[in-house]
Amino acid sequence: MPTPVIFPLLNPNEPEALLAALHVQEGQYIKSGDPLCTLETTKSTAEMEAETSGYVIGLRFGMGETVRAGDLLCTLAESPEWRPPDEYILQGKNSANAAQPSEIPAGLRISQPALSLARQLGIPLETLPAGPLITESLVRSLSDRGTVPLSGAPHSDFDPMAIVVYGGGGHGKTMIELLRALDGYRIVGVLDDGLPAGESILDVPLLGSGEMLSELHHQGVRLAANAVGGIGNVAIRIQVFQRLAQAGFVCPALAHPRAYVEPSAVLSPGVQIFPHAYIGSDTRLGFGSIINTGAIVSHDCVLGDYTNISPGAILAGGVQIGERVLIGMGATINLLVKIGKGARIGNNATVKSDVPEGAVVRAGSVYPG
Repeated sequence: MPTPVIFPLLNPNEPEALLAALHVQEGQYIKSGDPLCTLETTKSTAEMEAETSGYVIGLRFGMGETVRAGDLLCTLAESPEWRPPDEYILQGKNSANAAQPSEIPAGLRISQPALSLARQLGIPLETLPAGPLITESLVRSLSDRGTVPLSGAPHSDFDPMAIVVYGGGGHGKTMIELLRALDGYRIVGVLDDGLPAGESILDVPLLGSGEMLSELHHQGVRLAANAVGGIGNVAIRIQVFQRLAQAGFVCPALAHPRAYVEPSAVLSPGVQIFPHAYIGSDTRLGFGSIINTGAIVSHDCVLGDYTNISPGAILAGGVQIGERVLIGMGATINLLVKIGKGARIGNNATVKSDVPEGAVVRAGSVYPG
């Protein structure tokens, strides 16, 4: 059967989104998992992927257009000669079979095929994790693992503001303070693989190691803050993100109320912004980035995933930083400079030109010297 591709609801408060990029064209054959398009709202950016293989038929929108949740982007058909019947075409926008915002729990982002499968399996929508885009394959995976209860099975109440802090060191303390400053999250506890359960950190109970994630998920907790800074080894921080994702947890973007983030900035999930930091216009922060106290990220900067900007660092306009880059305290990165992935910029260094991947700029130096 041909598979309709329906725009999901990315933000319960915004049924419309900008089609920021279109990665396919009419008649193109694509495989399951291939990117289809990029959607943007005022709060988030999401990549739509094909949930099945097929030929792109009846492409209805182009890059730069505004679309609504429930609109039909195209159909994936087994044959390039397939054509939709007239009544199928008339369903194109806001079809009767498409998910309407009022049917979907607050905070849940789900594609139309995933919604259909969840209903078929009898999975209550409120038990699905809020935050990530729920696809058909994810619903099937969660069901196979028994993570999502089937209809009639007992399940715990979902608390959309309950959050666990993973990491009990210094960064964990700052995350607790940040979450308390946001005055909305309920911190259920701290997990740490190297500290004994039963103690407390800033009056928050230490629950145990990451082995507790499954139990917390069962109790209705779906949010987590990765408090493993990974200064010496960013791979450890990345492993924590992977472990959280595998356990069904979402890491929301967290910005301290005393930081200033321009409305046009785009924050990916897992981003952490600390007090007195400034995030400029049209800046894009990659997944899991840390913008520490007093750091300045000027307009049009693009930061790759897992970037760590230390306290007091300054990025001028248009700076591009690859993933896993560490910018030291008080460092200055000049206008339009590009820094390759995995590079490390020492404290108080001044960078005047592009830095290659994996390079190290010494503390206090001027690059190039």
